[in-house]
Amino acid sequence: MTHPAHDHGAHHHEGPRHEGHHHAPAGASWRTAAQATLHCLTGCAIGEVLGMVVGAAAGLHNAATVVVSIALAFVFGYALTMRGVLRAGVPLRQALKVALAADTVSIAVMELIDNTVMVGVPGAMDAGLSDALFWVSLVLSLALAFVLTTPVNRWMIGRGKGHAVVHAYH
Repeated sequence: MTHPAHDHGAHHHEGPRHEGHHHAPAGASWRTAAQATLHCLTGCAIGEVLGMVVGAAAGLHNAATVVVSIALAFVFGYALTMRGVLRAGVPLRQALKVALAADTVSIAVMELIDNTVMVGVPGAMDAGLSDALFWVSLVLSLALAFVLTTPVNRWMIGRGKGHAVVHAYH
């Protein structure tokens, strides 16, 4: 009989702290969100640039180049996250689940923004790899993606989602 009363008291004592998300705001700082976004941006940028290079070198149409770039952005984004999680001794299958949970929304938002900019800048997708218009547009698209994705990551981290999932392995 004393055990249930003890559980109730402990639950009552801890409940308001958890319900009020007392710990969440510290993990949802702009700095933490910016670091998570920069991590995502690194994988996206590698995939994006490689995709554009592959598309241009293979003579692909713009739509095919965008698809290749997006696919590679996800691959490199997930790979960078998995690298750190695997180093923490997490099995491959679980590391993949962590990467999917941590990065999917962030990469999707980032890719939507940067590819919209690339397609929207007149001539950027048709410019060659040696053309300044291509590179300036790509840098602009990635910078804008960073700025607009950071609040998304802050919101997710504050709710224990996104990159908050990865922090348990660091």
